[in-house]
Amino acid sequence: MDTQISGEIKGRLAVAKKVVIASHVRPDGDAIGSLLGLGLALQDAGKSVEMILVDGVPSSFKYLEGSTLIKREPSGGHDTFITVDCADFKRVGKAFESFGQPDINIDHHITNEKFGKLNLIEADEVATAAILTNHLPQWGLTITTPIASALLTGIITDTLGFRTSNTTPESLRQAATLMEAGVDMPEIYMQSLVRKSYPAARYWGAGLSSLESKNGIVWATLTLADRKSAGYGGNDDADLINMISAIDGNKIGMVFVEQADQHVKISWRALAPGFDVSQVAKHFKGGGHAAAAGADIEGSLSNVQKEVLQKTRELLNL
Repeated sequence: MDTQISGEIKGRLAVAKKVVIASHVRPDGDAIGSLLGLGLALQDAGKSVEMILVDGVPSSFKYLEGSTLIKREPSGGHDTFITVDCADFKRVGKAFESFGQPDINIDHHITNEKFGKLNLIEADEVATAAILTNHLPQWGLTITTPIASALLTGIITDTLGFRTSNTTPESLRQAATLMEAGVDMPEIYMQSLVRKSYPAARYWGAGLSSLESKNGIVWATLTLADRKSAGYGGNDDADLINMISAIDGNKIGMVFVEQADQHVKISWRALAPGFDVSQVAKHFKGGGHAAAAGADIEGSLSNVQKEVLQKTRELLNL
């Protein structure tokens, strides 16, 4: 834990009056949970806060109290700009191109580029929400039940329900602390990891029917046509990567998701010890962790898929 940086952030937050907080495009549970957790805590402390996700809140996380406060773009001036759970500043989206350098950058990705004026990067933590669970009380901010629910959502989703290899006794203690704040953990678990909408289930079906496996890699492909046919409203994989990660007998799991703007979103998961998929993602200007990473690559689905599979095999010696 970086106590010096944490102390500097505490001082910066104490004098802040108008705060803008943002996280990455195509937000996951940790992006949303960290954004809400910090944003609600600062609101409770009397700050004016705008919480921004340029892609909005996926339907699967709208159960979180305060999610309706999240906007797609900032509307007013600010004296403090914070990013959470974002390893690369470009991933906060085009709405922030003219915002300048963030005042505070809080993240747990080992690939973080430390683009803020103050950078609290704790790569040993399982989630950015875990970092905030530790630091909010140190900054004089209270973790209420809605804040605890948001933070626990971030921890649960980034550990796939405490199933990832980086889960530690400390992360379980953090979850216990948040439960003591009044969180219904079984409900959070069901909402964030288990329940799926009917369109999402149909979308999964399309992805699972595309499954391929070769040289220790198992992958699924989701096309724009699949999304339209299923009636799925998001531009992500509806967490299909979690299902891919449960398939036995492989070393790497991947999902390719075709985007409308001639891009392809790729998610990697290491399914066996000793593999660092973040190095592959970083090659394609993405980021993440040894066990889980992602990237967004320009090009057609067929071309990107061929290139990425080849480079994944090459960099991971498969």
